Amino acid sequence: MRELAAARVRYGYLRLHVLLRREGWVVNHKRVYRLYQLEGLSLRLKTTKKRVSRLRVVQPQTQQPNERWSLDFMSDTLGNGRRIRVLTAVDHFSRVSPLIEVDVSLSGQRVVEALERAIERYGWPKTLCVDNGPEFSGRVLDQWAHRHQIKLQFPRPGKPTDNAMIETFNAKVRSECLDQHWFTSLAEAQRQLERWRCEYNLERPHSALDNQAPEEFRAAWHRQQRLHKAVA
Repeated sequence: MRELAAARVRYGYLRLHVLLRREGWVVNHKRVYRLYQLEGLSLRLKTTKKRVSRLRVVQPQTQQPNERWSLDFMSDTLGNGRRIRVLTAVDHFSRVSPLIEVDVSLSGQRVVEALERAIERYGWPKTLCVDNGPEFSGRVLDQWAHRHQIKLQFPRPGKPTDNAMIETFNAKVRSECLDQHWFTSLAEAQRQLERWRCEYNLERPHSALDNQAPEEFRAAWHRQQRLHKAVA
């Protein structure tokens, strides 16, 4: 457990318990919790100031993969002080991350190119949830989306919670990857973020998916749909 916790410092005891079960350990989660506490592996969680609760726009539940993707930008700094931008994306239904693009600057054209590479593997999304940044609201992405009959969905100004799915995903990227590495070059940042994306998709247990990895959940859903069609 110490080895797993050292490799994945932002995993809590429940997620470590899932990884131990995958490795063949038959152990109760209560025992994992006791050992987790005794070894001093508890996460240091920041206490956030409680804010006034406001009414949120509840998005309709998705029913299948590629029904809705969310995209957003993050930023970080290389070891030499140079700023980099990170384009992230996540599928609302399967929680798969189809792409993470990293560069010192990312234009609307680069966003389209990254999306086309992701679509080659994961298929065409019906809706893209994006913010009001120039890369998303510009002509390049708008024309591309119109040409391929993809709906662009924008949040209300000043209401990032309208796209809470990508905000949650970005928090994972920040705590589990960006905060854990000191990137000496752009190439290293690209390599580490792509490595994290693959691990997230293929290995990381997701509580909303009954502790399955996103790719595992997505593959199981497709198998179930093929079975239903064969029975029908």
